[in-house]
Amino acid sequence: MAGNGVPDATPRAPLPPLPDHRLRRARWATAAVFLVHGSVTGNFATRIPWIQDHTQIPPGQLGLALAFPAIGASLAMPLAARLSRPPATRPPPPEGGATRRTPSGTRAALRGLLALWTLSLALPALAPGLPALCGALLVYGATSGMADVAMNALGVETEDRLGRPIMSGLHGMWSVGALLGSAAGTVAAHAGTDARLHLAGAALVATLLGVLACQGVLDLRSAPEEHPPPRFALPPRSALVIGAIGFCAVFAEGASLDWSAVYLRDRLGTDTGLAAACTTAFSCTMAAARLAGDKVVARFGPVRTVRAGGVLATAGGLLIVTAGHPAPAMTGFGLVGLGIAVVVPLAFAAAGHSGPAPGQAIAGVATITYTSGLIAPSAIGGIAQATSLTGSFLLVTALTSGLVAGAGVLRVPGRTASAGAPAAADRGRDPKRS
Repeated sequence: MAGNGVPDATPRAPLPPLPDHRLRRARWATAAVFLVHGSVTGNFATRIPWIQDHTQIPPGQLGLALAFPAIGASLAMPLAARLSRPPATRPPPPEGGATRRTPSGTRAALRGLLALWTLSLALPALAPGLPALCGALLVYGATSGMADVAMNALGVETEDRLGRPIMSGLHGMWSVGALLGSAAGTVAAHAGTDARLHLAGAALVATLLGVLACQGVLDLRSAPEEHPPPRFALPPRSALVIGAIGFCAVFAEGASLDWSAVYLRDRLGTDTGLAAACTTAFSCTMAAARLAGDKVVARFGPVRTVRAGGVLATAGGLLIVTAGHPAPAMTGFGLVGLGIAVVVPLAFAAAGHSGPAPGQAIAGVATITYTSGLIAPSAIGGIAQATSLTGSFLLVTALTSGLVAGAGVLRVPGRTASAGAPAAADRGRDPKRS
C-alpha cells in the first residue's frame, strides 16, 4: 500500500533496451522541454510591472494575486500522476474482440500538458482586474505544475535508461530557459511593447518549440496488468521524507531570490543596483551549478553531493548573518546558491526510485517543494517584521543544515558513487514503476 492508502501499482513488464543514439536524442529533447518550460516563467516575471499598471491594483493585492500560481500548482500536481501516466494496452472486452493499444503514451501526455502551460502565458496580461488576474494565475500555475511533474517523471525514466545522472543538467536547462525568457521580456519591456502582444507571441513561439521538442522524448506505455494511479493522489510516505529535503532547499532558494537585494540594501546599506545584481548573480550561480552537477553526482553520488552542498549552503548562511559589509554577504548568497543547486533535481530522481508508483511520488515531492516556494517569501517577511532580517536568514541557515543531516534519503538503490548510475548491464531494463 502507498502512504495514502492506495494500492501500489503492478510493475511494468521489462522493455527492450533502446539504441544509444535514440537515448541521446531523448536526453537532449527532454532538456529542450525543460528549457521551454523555464522560458515561460522568465517571460512572465519581466511583465509583472506592466500587469500591475494595467490592472491598477496596489502592491498588496498584487502580492495576493502572485500567490495563485503556487496555489494552482499545488492543487493540480496530485492530478498529474494520472494525466501523465503512460496508457496501457487494453485487454479484450468480456464479449471478445481484439486487443487494442491506445495511440498515445508519455510523449503525447507531455506534449499536451506542456502546450497548456505555454499557452497559459498569454492569460495574465488579458486580465482587466484582480479577480480575473487571480483566476488567470491559478490556471497558469496549475498547468505549470502538471507539466512540471510530467517532464520530471520522463526525465527520471530517461536517466534510468541512459545509465548516468542527467537530472541536475535538465534543471540547469530550465534555469537557462528562465534567463533567456527574462532577457526576451526585458527587451520587450524596454521597447515599450504591450505585454498582451509580447506574452501572446511568446506563448505561440514556446508552444511551437515545445511541440517540436516533444517529438524526440521517450514514448512509454504501461503493461496491461498495471493499476492506474488514482485520479487525485495524495503524496505517499516516501515522497514526504524526500520532499522534506526539497522543502529546505526551495525555502532557501526562495528566500535568497526574493530577499537578498532587500537584505543587502536595508541591513548593509548596499547600493540598489549592486543589490539587484546580487540576485541576478545568485540565479546564474544556480544555473551553472546545475549544468555542472551531473558530473559531480556521477563522481560522488547523490548523498555525498547533497551533504557537501548542505555544508556549503550553511557556511554561506553564516556568512550572510555575520557579515558587516556587502562583499561577505554576497559571497554567502553565492555559497547558498551553489550548495542547494542540485538538491531539487536529486529529490525528483530519488522520488522516481522510491517505490512502484514513481509518478505519484514525483507529484508529491513537487507539491511539497512548490508549497515551500509559496510560503518562503512571506515567512521571511513575517520573521523580519517580528525580529529582524538577520533572524530570518538564521532560519534559512538552520534549514540548509538539515540537508547535511537528511541527505541519506536521496540514495538511489543500485547506484554507486563512482558510477553514479546503474550498471551498464542494467541499461534498458525497465525498473519497477507505474
